[in-house]
Amino acid sequence: MTSAKEVLEDLREPVRSLRGMIPEAWSGFVQMHQASMRDGALSRRMKELVALAIGVSQQCDGCIASHARGAVRAGATAEEVAETLAVTLMMGGGPASVYAPRAWAAYEEYAASVAAPDTVEPS
Repeated sequence: MTSAKEVLEDLREPVRSLRGMIPEAWSGFVQMHQASMRDGALSRRMKELVALAIGVSQQCDGCIASHARGAVRAGATAEEVAETLAVTLMMGGGPASVYAPRAWAAYEEYAASVAAPDTVEPS
């Protein structure tokens, strides 16, 4: 299985290329993302968990990698991620039983890099 970091790295150049072709549309998406993920009635941590669950239900490896990283950065605990994935599994059935473990592995990958402070991760 490809690591979460490799998934995001593989998307880096195609995203850059597409962003160059549709700068206004891409900018609108970025603005919507930033506005949606700000702390509000729901914390950014909770929103990252919701986004992670949706990434699993949509079978989107890029979404899983991005929001697993976001969950770690927002301070989500292993228990919160595991319970979020349990609900995703309950709601998503068989397909979620494939993608929830991918999300768990992505979370563990990013959590391990936070635990090892000498690891430098590109932003």
